Amino acid sequence: MFLITTLLLGLTTPAPVSATMVPEPTDIMSAVALLPQQTTAQQPPAQPAGTSGTKAPDDQKPKSPEDQKAEAKEPPTPPHTGLRALFANFGEDVQHLPSKQNLYLTMIGGGLAALAHPADQDVNTRLRSHYDAVNTAFAPGKYFGDTPEQVALSLGTYAFGRMFNQPKTSHLGMDLLQAQMLTEMLVEPIKFATRRQRPDASNRQSFPSGHAAITFAGATVLERHVGWRRSLLAYTVASYVAASRLHDNRHYLSDVVFGAAVGSIAGRTVVHHASDYWAFAPVNVPGGVALMVTRTGW
Repeated sequence: MFLITTLLLGLTTPAPVSATMVPEPTDIMSAVALLPQQTTAQQPPAQPAGTSGTKAPDDQKPKSPEDQKAEAKEPPTPPHTGLRALFANFGEDVQHLPSKQNLYLTMIGGGLAALAHPADQDVNTRLRSHYDAVNTAFAPGKYFGDTPEQVALSLGTYAFGRMFNQPKTSHLGMDLLQAQMLTEMLVEPIKFATRRQRPDASNRQSFPSGHAAITFAGATVLERHVGWRRSLLAYTVASYVAASRLHDNRHYLSDVVFGAAVGSIAGRTVVHHASDYWAFAPVNVPGGVALMVTRTGW
């Protein structure tokens, strides 16, 4: 009965007007043969996702140009983000450390630190305050930039991504941990090699600032993963931590400037993608040489 009703509907419903007309069936068998073709032509056009009807899954919805551009700048997520991959990738990071780009960043950081050196004493004197409100405002800086706290935040990010099967989140946590390990590997030998006395004369481990280095390393990793707009808060926190070290009389201005450069080197070394690199090239100018900085990707 259902077949007969369907057959009658297919025969009685007029075919849509088109350039090629469907021939009229001469018998029941030919009508059955033509029925699928006619019913297919009568189906209404599919409605776009987001309107009435069945909604398309989120992963099948068209993405906006802004989202596509953001994803193009993200570093590729590795197939594995376990502990073995973490330490294996860290070994590769150490191998990538000697590079022309890192050499230029070291030169820039060293040059800025040298320029800041004559103002070291004066800046610390001006930043030290006897107002309780100012002292209270800078008090959390030594904790925000301390290595155990930074590592705990990175471990939390890494564990969250692993527990809830979010590879991008675990990849971010893995890069943060690798950047912090690389930062410590760079900072500590320099401290013991330079043996610069701290402003408060507590020890000879002033240059460079480890707090500035590790916070700028984390901010750089975030910038490489999510873009500079979304990492502005991280860079603000890193700058606040660096200023707090001057206020607390634990470092000089040149210490935190070079520490920020070391952290930036570590953060850029551990994030492997080439869509947002800076190119450095020496250029001859009248009376000397200038360093031209060019962004090679957006």
